Amino acid sequence: MKELLFFEPVVRDLIWGREVWTICAHSHGTCRVREGRFEGVSLAELWNQHRELFGYVDCRIFPILVKRIEAWEDLSIQVHPDNEYAAKYENGELGKTECWYVLNCKPDGTIIIGHHAKNREEAAQMIKENRWDEFLREVPIKKGDFLRIDPGTIHAIKHDTEILEIQQSSDITYRLYDYERLVNGQVRELHIDKSIDVMTVPFPQADLSQDCDAQHIKCEYFTITKHEVNNRLEMEQSNVFQIISVVKGAGMIDEHEIQTGESFIIPYQYGKYCLTGNMSILVTEL
Repeated sequence: MKELLFFEPVVRDLIWGREVWTICAHSHGTCRVREGRFEGVSLAELWNQHRELFGYVDCRIFPILVKRIEAWEDLSIQVHPDNEYAAKYENGELGKTECWYVLNCKPDGTIIIGHHAKNREEAAQMIKENRWDEFLREVPIKKGDFLRIDPGTIHAIKHDTEILEIQQSSDITYRLYDYERLVNGQVRELHIDKSIDVMTVPFPQADLSQDCDAQHIKCEYFTITKHEVNNRLEMEQSNVFQIISVVKGAGMIDEHEIQTGESFIIPYQYGKYCLTGNMSILVTEL
């Protein structure tokens, strides 16, 4: 019988808070198997040497990165490139499509998604003149919201917000503005020209809940479904692999205890499994 894959996370302390990479096989951080047959082996090594665990998916690197973002202060105003731009200008990196699940936020919580510029020239002028209140689009959020951040979308997570981010395996971020914060006495690098290059202009004033509802969100690269476990839930792994993230509560999967904050992989052809306890989980599939 195939083993479930549990990992030790990679923790990154940052100027605005903390990121906990729970599933990752990136050059900037790769988690290692916590127990079982592959204990101590990195996810990157598993992907390269045991592709049978992942249904022989044809992809150069493990395609998904899962992280918990704990924002104690505002994140920078930022944007990510798509695959084509990243491949050309970032040494073959993947672009970055993100899907967010709001774990916690203030009662009046907001985030930055999008902007109000009519064209790229107006956007560049607003940025040059630091007209951020006029330029940026701030929207309300609440606990349990799903949001999709496509490449080219100007965005920023605000302080006192906790997000589970499921994304392409990329660490490319272009910063437009960072509140003139210092790291080791130096202002953090900005990427104004690249940001203007890749931003979507004008920003489509579409419903932010596109391709999602309270239980489901999808993008070009993966689908996420939320399930509630109330005492017992039987499921089956019939995809190339599944990533399960526990976003609330605790319980068990087969004989393994699981709790809030954990993410793990159910490998190819694992078959049926049983979840018990009281918890909310997100299931990510390609």
